[in-house]
Amino acid sequence: MRKVSLLERIRLFGRSGIDVLAVLGRSSLMLFHVLFGRGSIGGGFGLLVKQLHSVGVMSLVIIVVSGIFIGMVLALQGFNILSSYGSEQAVGQMVALTLLRELGPVVTALLFAGRAGSALTAEIGNMKATEQLSSLEMIGVDPLKYIVAPRLWAGFISLPLLAIIFSVVGIWGGSWVAVDWLGVYEGSYWSNMQNSVTFNEDVLNGIIKSIVFAFVVTWIAVFQGYDCEPTSEGISRATTKTVVYASLAVLGLDFILTALMFGDF
Repeated sequence: MRKVSLLERIRLFGRSGIDVLAVLGRSSLMLFHVLFGRGSIGGGFGLLVKQLHSVGVMSLVIIVVSGIFIGMVLALQGFNILSSYGSEQAVGQMVALTLLRELGPVVTALLFAGRAGSALTAEIGNMKATEQLSSLEMIGVDPLKYIVAPRLWAGFISLPLLAIIFSVVGIWGGSWVAVDWLGVYEGSYWSNMQNSVTFNEDVLNGIIKSIVFAFVVTWIAVFQGYDCEPTSEGISRATTKTVVYASLAVLGLDFILTALMFGDF
């Protein structure tokens, strides 16, 4: 096996850094053009509504089902832990805070990246491979405005709403397990939750997290599709990159946002 010299390693490292900067530059230019170019959404409100249905409404099933089961698991595990301290009546507080602060925004963003993000990348990549984007340019239509912008705004709007739905159904699922199965007093479940949850610290911070995640996940998804190699292998690689990069971005940003919102600095 050929040994790689130190200079060769430095060259490869530098090339990787240049490639990363080039990707960041292209994605930033695309985002700037979409957000601040004249006529931010080509096709008007109707095309935005169509994309809201595609990326938002079509993701409802997996969001609702996952939220219910995660809320049920939180209640079950929380009850088992809190009962050893005689505090099982506080299970509602634990379920609500966990969902509103953390699991609601994070899990919704991960599910959104896997379902809607990958679909956006594959759809735009397929348009590029079949030269639909080039055809739009030939007739004087900007594909960034007509194809990318509606999908970007639809994802930005949909994910925070889905995160709210996820948290609501998760709290309901937790109440079903805690009250109807484990015997926690219903009044205690809801009253402890109401007394511990504050809008500014818990609900609003969770919404801010979901907005940040929505922006980053959708940006990654549409850029990977727009920038992919126009072949079946290129689309497949771009779809994989979307899920991996978006998931890592969500988890990293969650730590940063949690430290800023709830850390004692």
